[in-house]
Formats: sequence, C-alpha cells, structure tokens
Amino acid sequence: MKDGIHPTYFPDAQVICACGNTWTTGSTRKVIHTDVCNKCHPFFTGEQRIVDTEGQVDRFYKKLQVRQQYLDNATAREYARTSPERPVEELGLGSRATDSLAKANITNVGQVMDLLAQGEAAILAVDGFGRKSLADLKKKLRQFGYDLPEAAEEIVV
Repeated sequence: MKDGIHPTYFPDAQVICACGNTWTTGSTRKVIHTDVCNKCHPFFTGEQRIVDTEGQVDRFYKKLQVRQQYLDNATAREYARTSPERPVEELGLGSRATDSLAKANITNVGQVMDLLAQGEAAILAVDGFGRKSLADLKKKLRQFGYDLPEAAEEIVV
C-alpha cells in the first residue's frame, strides 16, 4: 500500500440527522449531516410522510397546478366562445341580416337562440330576415359551437 494517497480515517466521526438524532461511526469525514435516519425514516417509524430531498414533490404539485389553470382557462375560453351574451355582429352575417335583427331589438345570440327555440317561423317573422339569412345564421352558429334548438332543425315551408 502506498503512503500518502489514502484519506484520513476518523474512527469517531459524528453523524447528525435533520431530526436531531446523533451517533458516532467511522468515516473519512469528521462530521456528516444527513436528512433521514432510522429514528425518522417512514419505513422504520411507520408514519406516512413524504421524504423529498430534491424538491420533486413540489415540482409535481406545481405541474398539477399549471395543468389545472390550463383547464380552467380552456373552460373559460369555451364559455366565452359560446356565450349567449355574444353580440350578433360578431357572427359575421351580412349587413342586411344584422341590421334587420338590430331593428327588431335582437342584439345578442341568446335572443336569437330564444327565437329559434320558438321555431323558424318566429325568426322569419323579423322584417327583412329571409331564408338565406336564416341558413347563414344557422351555419355561423354551428361554426361558433352553439347547439341549435330542436325547433330550429325542423324545416318549415
């Protein structure tokens, strides 16, 4: 064995745990600090405790929180997309159809849906609103994700 290449061995090295437990052992370091020992480790104590030395649990919970925020934002965007308070102008109908609905005091999609629930005849009764405008309206409502009432699906001649 060569001289001077081996570290110094301390037969009375002090081991200090994070829980406060201390003991002596032999080591190449004089003082050793540890996070868990046989007095506080969940395997020996039987208590349910998460031993997390690298912050992995915290990172996991942060990922869960980000995911939940993403889902909440997606739900809010979907609600805003199919909101009954959406103005009729945002549907992109022709100017004639939009103006005729505005003259009848129908300004948002919720009011249009209420008329459609009464049947096609109710919305065709609006002055200046014809079959082509009705077909365009239904098409735009479906594109924006609105569910049309059953009465609006029936074709009345």
